[in-house]
Amino acid sequence: MTDNEAGQPYEYQRRELIEPDWTRFPGWRDVTAAQWQSAQWQRVNCVKNIKQLRTVLGDLVDESFYTDLETDQKQHATMSMLIPPQMINTMVPGRTPDTASFLADPVRNYMIPVASDRHPAWPSHPHATRDSLHEHDMWVAEGLTHRYPTKVLAELLSTCPQYCGHCTRMDLVGNSTPTVAKLKLLQKPVDRYEAHLRYLKEHPGVRDVVVSGGDVANVPWKQLEAYLMGLLSVPTVRDIRLATKALMGLPQHWLQDDVVEGMHRVAVTAERRGVNLAVHTHVNHVNSLTPLVARAVRTLLEVGVRDVRNQGVLMRGVNATAPDLLDLCFALQGEAGILPYYFYMCDMIPNAEHWRVAVHEAQQLQHDLMGYLPGYATPRIVCDVPFVGKRWVHMIADYDREHGISYWTKNYRTSIEAGDSEALSKLYAYYDPIDTLPASGQAWWRKQQASD
Repeated sequence: MTDNEAGQPYEYQRRELIEPDWTRFPGWRDVTAAQWQSAQWQRVNCVKNIKQLRTVLGDLVDESFYTDLETDQKQHATMSMLIPPQMINTMVPGRTPDTASFLADPVRNYMIPVASDRHPAWPSHPHATRDSLHEHDMWVAEGLTHRYPTKVLAELLSTCPQYCGHCTRMDLVGNSTPTVAKLKLLQKPVDRYEAHLRYLKEHPGVRDVVVSGGDVANVPWKQLEAYLMGLLSVPTVRDIRLATKALMGLPQHWLQDDVVEGMHRVAVTAERRGVNLAVHTHVNHVNSLTPLVARAVRTLLEVGVRDVRNQGVLMRGVNATAPDLLDLCFALQGEAGILPYYFYMCDMIPNAEHWRVAVHEAQQLQHDLMGYLPGYATPRIVCDVPFVGKRWVHMIADYDREHGISYWTKNYRTSIEAGDSEALSKLYAYYDPIDTLPASGQAWWRKQQASD
């Protein structure tokens, strides 16, 4: 076969978004469209435990699945269960699920992890930590992380409308699990927010604020609007980004009248003051995009939000192939009005090895994405290196492929390195999943673990 006959590695085909039929699930056979489109109904009917999941799925999956899930929740899970109906409905979207199809589903893979998903030999990397990015170490006020010179991360709260198994903030976000006792935000919200604004006013070099948590969709709207208006009153703040997975997981929230009207007030104020206001969401698979999500995005843009961008996470079993990523990016950009922005390598938190990819695999994925999407809609694949921050996956200074250790440099000091004269000259290590290494590398890590 000649090159001309072989075809392209990826063949684009437009796929319009669909809202899967939620009545295929036994527990939702009588749910009306009005109920489904209600944010209150979605929140009230979130699945929080195995009993509630049984009610939704009925006898569609075998008892073995629930046993597998219960084992995981007792022995491995770093996040408690919380899944809106909207997200469950995108699992096995084209037909009524059975045990095999439900287990194989990419959205199920990271939203409802089971024990058999985890890697049996290396569920965690030896260097995995609860706060793998050391965000808590860099708090300059409760919930305010100052890692980059001109940017801060504001964690307004520690809850979300949905809890993802791979959550990088698993040390703070959500309820405690049998394996993880969560940290707590101690201050009253009003005191925490005032401390954030005070720090920004005292540090005019900070121009960019990522407002997150948790998820800003869980902040009562009046509180969130007051906080955003406070940010807009600081003349040196020029960029505000709202982080919300709920734009995909609970789009009904962003379509509520009070939220839409409030976002319009914030957007008008931002435009008048010359501040870039954007929303960042977190979509990992094309099946998560539905007409309701696109409608919520369109509404945000119509009321004056400048951009809606996606920050996904690379995960084995979910999206770590070029066709999966390209399908997702074309749907984001072409069907939902969301700009593909970043795909992060899954962070080195406990019990996440089965999701993580090696640096060289991420580099290959970046290579394979190029040339298909418009340049402005081609996402960057990044590695969030501890104490360094986001780095394009090709920016390594050195790479020991046998032992899976990559080395990185940086060009700025974090808020805890003001007096570190070597911060900009030393190398920082990041580690590939051990099961992706050659046999000699895996043997080396087993020896290291035995000696520890």
